[in-house]
Amino acid sequence: MNSPSFSSCSSSEFASIATADQSAVRSGGEGAAAEQSRGWHDVFWLGIFLIHLIGLGFLMGVLGLNRFEKENRLNIDKFTSRLSENESGLTETYWPLYAGAGGVGTVLGWGWLLLLGSQATQIMKVSVHILTTYLAVISVLCFSASQIFSGVAFAIGASLQFLYVISLIDRLPFTMLVLQKAVKMVWNLPEVMRVAYAFMFVVLLWMALWSFGVAGVVASSMGDGGRWWLLVGLSMSLFWTGAVLCNTVHVIVSGMVFLVLFHGGRDAASIPANSLMKSLQYALTTSFGSICYGSLFTAAIRTLRWKIRGFRSKIGNNECLLCFVDFLFHLVETLVRFFNKYAYVQIAVYGKSFNRSARDAWELLQSTGVEALVAYDCSGAVLLMGTVFGGLITGTCSGVWAWVKWRDRVIMIGSTSMLMGMVLVGLAMVVVESAVTSIYICYAEDPLLIQRWDAEFFNQMSETLHQRLQYRSARAREVLTHNRLNDIGRQNTSI
Repeated sequence: MNSPSFSSCSSSEFASIATADQSAVRSGGEGAAAEQSRGWHDVFWLGIFLIHLIGLGFLMGVLGLNRFEKENRLNIDKFTSRLSENESGLTETYWPLYAGAGGVGTVLGWGWLLLLGSQATQIMKVSVHILTTYLAVISVLCFSASQIFSGVAFAIGASLQFLYVISLIDRLPFTMLVLQKAVKMVWNLPEVMRVAYAFMFVVLLWMALWSFGVAGVVASSMGDGGRWWLLVGLSMSLFWTGAVLCNTVHVIVSGMVFLVLFHGGRDAASIPANSLMKSLQYALTTSFGSICYGSLFTAAIRTLRWKIRGFRSKIGNNECLLCFVDFLFHLVETLVRFFNKYAYVQIAVYGKSFNRSARDAWELLQSTGVEALVAYDCSGAVLLMGTVFGGLITGTCSGVWAWVKWRDRVIMIGSTSMLMGMVLVGLAMVVVESAVTSIYICYAEDPLLIQRWDAEFFNQMSETLHQRLQYRSARAREVLTHNRLNDIGRQNTSI
């Protein structure tokens, strides 16, 4: 490879890491798994998701219709008579606020996609640095409005965000480089952008029904405790549904990016015909169960891993705290083997089940050493910050509108609107994240694919990987030396 980072591994050794199924796929020249080898996976979770979707859709319709143009139209209040504490309202009173939240989230998501080619890097840099300030400002506003709990929550969030940004400040240059190349890749695939727009429209349709039911809950006569429990459950449902749709886009984009890198360019004659439609077909049929399954856990585990990594790097010499954080770190690292975002690339390309895809992807990254580069990169965290920032803007707009009319419903309306905004903006962000994950998987399977696509970027990745492997080796030697010195000290003390 003519690179110091892989002095002990030739490109042929990287190629041998791929499984027999992967080799068969490449020899066929398809870049995606052959259609005959595609089987249905994780069908149980597919059924659970569809049952959840149908049942929740019915529930949302009932909750919204019960307060639409007439109080207690379906006589549901008799089941909640013991929980009735507040003056009831009508669904159409609050539904326009959620329509406004959907509009703001859509504008932010579409605007980000439109600016993807020219200003995406600047937007991501701004989202990293402005999120802390925005959280602090919202905290001050909550305190001034006597919302003590919310003020404390946002203040803690601002503090944690500030500490996390400080912990990764030295990794931002490499992260921005990777994001720039990912943006370059997806910007040259206009069909991928159209898929993102189409899925955003689908999300809007679902949110119209979801917000109809939520508006009915907010307008109900139940006490705050009952309404909050209902809203938490409905929010978890929207989070899972939004994650499923985002990861469906993830699989489609990953399949396209992998094809482009494998065949050496978008205009290569060897790229299969109708590759986008095939990726879409696989994502919505045989692989959809795996997407539903993985969407339950990957987002939470990834977020926890980023936070623990950030705090672990700033602990210093506090051995007691370091021991506890190391325990959490190794626990989360074990979970990452079974739930990681790189699984979606394996699902897109080879049509495996989610658990097998996650395991194979993680073993591939670790066996080639590329996991050190993945751990150093924080592009996923940067994109998450942009998603949270978009959600905060959406929630703020709805919250200010609600403050003018119903001050006792501000937190309910603002928090649920924030979730809507995060789902819509996250759908735009996942396009870039899919390109990032595909780049790393291709680099691990065959680095020459990246070298053929962008030689300068390949050299930068190789040099950074070389530095990270040297750093890890130095840290390992330092730990071994420290342990030996401690053993010698204990022996001398006993003597």
